[in-house]
Amino acid sequence: MILLQLGILLACILIGSRMKGIGLGVMGMLGLLIFIFVFHQRPGDPPLDVMLIIMAVVTTGAALQAAGGMDYLVQIAERIIRSNPARITFYAPFTVYFLCLFAGTSHIVYSVLPVIAEVSAKKRIRPERPISISVIASHIALTGSPMSAATAALAALMAYPSAAGDIMKICIPACIVGVLAGALSVWKMGKELDADDEFLEKMRDPAFAESVDATDAGLKTPLLPGAKTAFIIFAITILLVVLFGAFPSLIPNVGKGPANLVVFADGKLKMGTIIEVLSLSATGLIILTTKTSATAVTKTSLFTAMGTATISVFGVVWMSATFIDNNQEVIKHLFGGIAQQYPWTFAIAIFIMGAFIFSQAGTTRTMIPLAITLGIANPALIAMFPAVNSDFVLPGYPTLQAGVNFDRTGTTKIGKYLVNHSFLRPGVVAITVAIATGFLLEWLLQLHG
Repeated sequence: MILLQLGILLACILIGSRMKGIGLGVMGMLGLLIFIFVFHQRPGDPPLDVMLIIMAVVTTGAALQAAGGMDYLVQIAERIIRSNPARITFYAPFTVYFLCLFAGTSHIVYSVLPVIAEVSAKKRIRPERPISISVIASHIALTGSPMSAATAALAALMAYPSAAGDIMKICIPACIVGVLAGALSVWKMGKELDADDEFLEKMRDPAFAESVDATDAGLKTPLLPGAKTAFIIFAITILLVVLFGAFPSLIPNVGKGPANLVVFADGKLKMGTIIEVLSLSATGLIILTTKTSATAVTKTSLFTAMGTATISVFGVVWMSATFIDNNQEVIKHLFGGIAQQYPWTFAIAIFIMGAFIFSQAGTTRTMIPLAITLGIANPALIAMFPAVNSDFVLPGYPTLQAGVNFDRTGTTKIGKYLVNHSFLRPGVVAITVAIATGFLLEWLLQLHG
């Protein structure tokens, strides 16, 4: 019976991932309907914590975008990338990593990819190299970002006071090492641009050749008056989230009582609550101080993406939670021993599931409860956290498509066999090295969660 139910779960995820948009969410809800009405399973808890965090954090990012703060961030990143074009294969991914780590979203990379493509082509460096690892860096930055829904979700699931601080302590340096390894893996990937037949053919077109070698066109977008103010408010918010995560004793205690979605039984506020309150308060301050229209916030691309992310997480995670809750004993019997003895093997399961769910937060909320059910310790969960970034394996994610589209030289490609694309090598290398580094760091620091 469990195999039939597992088949239904995987089928819903596969079909939903091909539908894109809210497809994953609605197919997840269809699977839940089957579990309830056909198998008479008791529904698990809906992922309200993750949904609330996504809504709060993305709304703050949307306010930053509407006030011009994202443009200010992008201009800083652009200056860094242009400062040393000869080393763009290393400068670009690290600039993107810290940009997305700060912003808590990978979608900000859209504004930087044209700069990476332009600078590398002008320097005759194969654009596929910096573009591919930069896209991967924009994803991997979210596992450890204090403004990431995935990081907040993992901290909430592990449910101990210093969880958020431990995640940042392990995952940020581990992912930085992973990005470096990914950059090294693409340093000489493919032919040099001057020896690439497709590029040489395009350069025979005078208009194309002129556009490639044209004077830099960046850094000319005028900033909105409140851009820097919005950036400062956002930066202070991140600093406060980091402080509360690193020093749980600073979190207010509101008195003992029944535990609920926002507070523990001992009266300590949950980290998700802190993130939600700080984020939406920052949104209010950005709107007030920069005189940004609240309506303008709701019309940004980030705010629109929030709806898709929320519905996707709602459906697929609720379905998965129901399956896990109703099959706990069987799952423990089948996989508990190997998962406890060799916890790193569970990272492979996370990686595979993440390739279909297309959401770090959704993958976290789907797979980490299963890992906890199998008895995997919290330090190991943190070390394998970067495995949720496997949404690049099937090249349907928007950041990958943008990377291909912005490379006018044609070197960044989706292969004939779908998975043989430009992003596979740096993605697999970066995540594998990040996980291995994470396990090393948690052993060196002797984490106890």
